[in-house]
Amino acid sequence: MARVTERIRLGPAALNPFTLHPYEIAGQIAVLDAVSDGRAYLGLAKGAWLDRLGIDQTRPLSALQESVAIIEALLAGDESGVAGERFTLLPGTTLAYPRVRQRVPLLIGTWGEDTARWAGSVADEVKIGGTANGELLPVVRGWIANPDVRLVVGCVTVVDDDGDWARERATCVVQPYLDVVARHDPTLVPGEGPRLDRFCIAGTPEEVAERVLELWEAGADRVELGTPQGRTPLVGVELVCERVLSLLGR
Repeated sequence: MARVTERIRLGPAALNPFTLHPYEIAGQIAVLDAVSDGRAYLGLAKGAWLDRLGIDQTRPLSALQESVAIIEALLAGDESGVAGERFTLLPGTTLAYPRVRQRVPLLIGTWGEDTARWAGSVADEVKIGGTANGELLPVVRGWIANPDVRLVVGCVTVVDDDGDWARERATCVVQPYLDVVARHDPTLVPGEGPRLDRFCIAGTPEEVAERVLELWEAGADRVELGTPQGRTPLVGVELVCERVLSLLGR
């Protein structure tokens, strides 16, 4: 993708430090930044479903904070080291990869108020993954003290000329996410089942574009249209690029 594009940003949204050490994350981002001529960005999050792997996710905020400190030190060429409770970077440790920039734009994904408040002090973007709920955006924006930090939402998206098929497909795909994210949405009425349209975007290109516009108006600076996108990933991405974006004037 880096070789055949010129303007788009490239990056993961998001990696987590529990399955990939911050040193490896820094190295991969450095390489991506090099091959894309400085167009990489990095997304970090706590991650989900890691309990199935027996991974210790205690003190997730500390893990993210230490990860950011290590990654930024490595990209900046700072050899002073980082002494954390979860992760350590000994003095003199450097990357074995070329560095194009001393820092890449940082996105932090979270549903938590404490993490969002911290992310507002270190990140360029804060992402709420797995939501299409415009009512949630002012709440999260209120947690972020820095008005220059961009607010991002992203969720399961299915676009097709058959809107009913798209909604049925999205309903099946979004179900595993509801157990993870629905309980964290403070705008939901207790005891009321989650409305699926708050957690996914699905329909015809016209309907998907309308949902994106609604999220922009609600305060999203960027909307990520996540997998599976369509009947196949290629067909879905083509519909997004050729139909949805044209309706959005992008």
